[in-house]
Amino acid sequence: MAKVLVPLADGFEEIEAMAILDVLNRAGNDVVAAGLNGLEVEGANTKLKVKVPTLLKDVNIDEFDLMVLPGGLPGAEYLAKSELVKEYIRRLAQKGKLVGAICAAPWALKEAGVLDGKAHTNYPGFEEKTGKEGYIPDKKVVIDSNVVTSRGPGTAICFALELVRLLNGEEMYKQLKEGLLADYC
Repeated sequence: MAKVLVPLADGFEEIEAMAILDVLNRAGNDVVAAGLNGLEVEGANTKLKVKVPTLLKDVNIDEFDLMVLPGGLPGAEYLAKSELVKEYIRRLAQKGKLVGAICAAPWALKEAGVLDGKAHTNYPGFEEKTGKEGYIPDKKVVIDSNVVTSRGPGTAICFALELVRLLNGEEMYKQLKEGLLADYC
């Protein structure tokens, strides 16, 4: 069982956050949602308010195997501009642990310096923030070493399943993919 951190900032993309939290939890991981600025975080599209159990500043990042960032605006911008988020990304990446981001959130990976020289994808148009070098526009999920990125809401389940494959192995990936009817991944 891996330990996964999912930071949420106001303006997070609901589909992405819920898919990540749900799929990684179904695989048996210890998944922790943490608020960037509060214990109640509001989504970007539905204004859904989610109560999280902890603040990002109160977690011990060294206990985690993966930190994965959902996109959405302005949530992804808040994550990209957060010194704490950037520090956590760098610490995990330096240890060879996984860091992931979807939609506009790879921007935070770029700001933390972990996208340099890496293949990646993101929501179309955000390569202006993530960098055109290494940008792959036509893949649902791009994995380069310990950096995993994806395009947007429609690829969220595929993204989460790839994270499961990396953390929990091929059998769990296949089992969840079949159970979720995600034959498009």
